Amino acid sequence: MRVMGFDVGTKTVGVAVSDGLGWTAQGVETIRIDEEAGEFGIGRIRELVNEYSVTSFVVGYPKNMNNTVGPRAEASERFADLLREEFSLPVELYDERLTTMAAERMLISADVSRKKRKSVIDKMAAVMILQGWLDRKNG
Repeated sequence: MRVMGFDVGTKTVGVAVSDGLGWTAQGVETIRIDEEAGEFGIGRIRELVNEYSVTSFVVGYPKNMNNTVGPRAEASERFADLLREEFSLPVELYDERLTTMAAERMLISADVSRKKRKSVIDKMAAVMILQGWLDRKNG
């Protein structure tokens, strides 16, 4: 069982994948997208799904702090629907409030430069989303 996790932004999608036993999440890459043009890197995602033999997906669901669904959470819902249509695999939304901020704090504490943080933040957030989901499932 390999699960692929996503942190969906307007310009990039961070990608993580679990190990074969479903215990740990590893960052894979950040895919450039164009949300306005409806380009979500499905071709690259398909390559990764095949490479890692992915059996399901977890998409970060950035609800508002008051538990309402805003524009970014709606974008995640649309991305999840697109994955379901394209791959016919199970897709779960995972409440990811504060994961991007937590990822940024972790990178800052590791003294990663601002330029480098910008290039890895979405991948790191995807790892945190997927690891949180795995921990909840396995706990």
